[in-house]
Amino acid sequence: MTEPFQISQGLIVYLIVGLRFIGMFFTSPVFVAPSLPLPARFWAAVLISIAAVGSADLSIPTAIFSNWISIILCGTREFFIGTALGFLSALPLYALQVAGELIGNVMGLAMVSLLDPLSEEQSSIIGQLYFLIGLWFFFHWNGHLLLVQSVVESLKLIPIGKISLFIPADMGVGLWLQKLFVLAVRMVLPFYGALLLADIGLGFLARTVPQMNIFVLGLPLKIALGLFLLMVVLPLTVDLISANMGEYIEMALKNVMIWKHALL
Repeated sequence: MTEPFQISQGLIVYLIVGLRFIGMFFTSPVFVAPSLPLPARFWAAVLISIAAVGSADLSIPTAIFSNWISIILCGTREFFIGTALGFLSALPLYALQVAGELIGNVMGLAMVSLLDPLSEEQSSIIGQLYFLIGLWFFFHWNGHLLLVQSVVESLKLIPIGKISLFIPADMGVGLWLQKLFVLAVRMVLPFYGALLLADIGLGFLARTVPQMNIFVLGLPLKIALGLFLLMVVLPLTVDLISANMGEYIEMALKNVMIWKHALL
């Protein structure tokens, strides 16, 4: 009997399944907050994987247990599947953050930034606002539970150690990214349109009253107009998010199968 079989195959299965959950826990924006300690994330992934093994297809090809290299390659593959799932689920929130940063730039708040605790980099204050709103809706829809459930379901859709997979034609990553882009544009357009009209008005004012310092007047005016638009448009943005984001997150969770197919 070879050395890998000296360890229980069941224990190896637990470890391999745990790698899929660990990959998700280390890339999803819900679980990567610095306030959540690294050991807590690790043990949460291990405990959930132990509970989820009952849902896994344990008919793993015996060739995987033939040597340590096959086991390591299978574990690496499972880790990347979990990483892809966590990353795809985070993209809708990052789309909101990008939309907020574009709004902040056109308002004249490009230099106003906050430290993003997730990326540990400077981020636009409006972008942080939109990101936190999206994160709130993520929890409001039990997105964190849906994310864990999706990894559990992926154990049935993407069996451990099996390569064959049927991919439905309606699970295109391009269509999903296109919808995210359209959502971001729909959130940004009211600000761009209104502030463009403000710039045109300031241009006419500069031509009619050359003595006026238009730069001193224009910056606070655009900021005030942008904040007013933010108060008006933000409730509409919330309705837009609630009407579409649930569908986008669900589509993101399904598209992990495309990533899995690309990794094979």
